[in-house]
Amino acid sequence: MAGGFRHDREGDGEGYQEMVRDMERVNVVEALQEFWQMKQSRGAELKNGALVVYEMVPSNSPPYVCYVSLPGGSCFGSFQFCPTKAEARRSAAKIALMNSVFNEHPSRRITDEFIEKSVCEALASFNGNREEADNPNTGIGAFRFMLESNKGKSMLEFQELMTVFQLLHWNGSLKAMRERQCSRQEVLAHYSHRALDDDMRTQMAADWVNREHGVSGSVARELAATERELEEARLAGRELRFYKEKKDILIMALGQLGGSNSTTLPLTC
Repeated sequence: MAGGFRHDREGDGEGYQEMVRDMERVNVVEALQEFWQMKQSRGAELKNGALVVYEMVPSNSPPYVCYVSLPGGSCFGSFQFCPTKAEARRSAAKIALMNSVFNEHPSRRITDEFIEKSVCEALASFNGNREEADNPNTGIGAFRFMLESNKGKSMLEFQELMTVFQLLHWNGSLKAMRERQCSRQEVLAHYSHRALDDDMRTQMAADWVNREHGVSGSVARELAATERELEEARLAGRELRFYKEKKDILIMALGQLGGSNSTTLPLTC
């Protein structure tokens, strides 16, 4: 699937090493902002404009941690030991800029050839057959449907859609929709055009509030596991949107538990 351009990435050889050397010679924070402004000026459709957003993790002592969210929705974090907040910001910008530049390579575009290769790899990984790939009601068929629906996009753009479905699976919403006899195709068609917004986050947080009422400590345990996942992914230089969204949703749930009772919004196909 999408993933990030890890800072320890192998296989790109001299091109990667040259990119790293270039990063050391430029102001990466400015370069990252200019990169996305350039994309916007060239006609890229950016939902929230070209603004790159930084978020410092509250701390009174090093190491400092910073997250950066790109206009396309992807999120990266500082991956080095950062003795200052400014260095944490530069570290986050560096990995985000490397991924942004690498994402422009033709090999990162979803084409017919890319889809065929990805589906064949998925079939091999899960011991599937070709009939599954042609049936959108199977996992691999749904994956193919999603790729074909996003033909021409880059893998970072596709990652935002994948994050929505990862969250729906993690939250139990996909299972609930199957129990309501919603087909995979109906679910894909609905959520493929729905942005990950505050309404969706609030609904997922309310689901976790209800889960906490059933099993005390559920939210705290899930939050602790999510924070470990986020930390491991950050230090590996991976794309963090899924882990970051999970953490934010769980913190929202804790806030709801501390206030008035909440109810789950109804699921619709």
